[in-house]
Amino acid sequence: MSHDKIERNVGLMGVLIAVAIASGGLAEIVPVMKTAEQVTPLSGMKPRTALEQAGFDVYIREGCYVCHSQMVRTLRFETARYGHFSLAGESVWDRPFQWGSKRTGPDLARVGGRYSDDWHRMHMIDPRSVVPDSNMPAYPWLATTPVNAAATTRRLAALRTLGHPYTQEDIDGAAAALEGKTELDALVAYMQGLGIHGPRG
Repeated sequence: MSHDKIERNVGLMGVLIAVAIASGGLAEIVPVMKTAEQVTPLSGMKPRTALEQAGFDVYIREGCYVCHSQMVRTLRFETARYGHFSLAGESVWDRPFQWGSKRTGPDLARVGGRYSDDWHRMHMIDPRSVVPDSNMPAYPWLATTPVNAAATTRRLAALRTLGHPYTQEDIDGAAAALEGKTELDALVAYMQGLGIHGPRG
């Protein structure tokens, strides 16, 4: 079939374009779907505690992912700055996942344990008190806003239906675990858990 004939027949050209796009899409998507089913958590990883999950939800709600990725790529200059490249098994329980390449602020994939809880608190309340040239906005209200225990309990139950290994005991104990905790407590707990199960070097 000559190109001339295809270019003059708009209907045929449309069908061939659709076939080409569908074939390319399937070639890209099917292997990824098959691989995704085989991803398992890294050794020693447990699902987030109720407090850490509440912190993850605050992180998403406040749009932290807009400026911070959680994916160290395999490039030398990235591993030199942030540590070992990210592994799929570290993010198996992220819904939504936090991989990405947009960075206004530093990547957070390996931030767990690098700074103290107090440093994180000061950084959230007044970023320039610990990083003078930071352009990060302040989040002082997190320190006085209590965690929504009911919402976190519902979230854990929903995640269990999606395959997260939460027990009924985990879900029933969430409200007690979150009693008296603020959203800042939750966010710090979440940050301190990032990357602690992956290779650090």
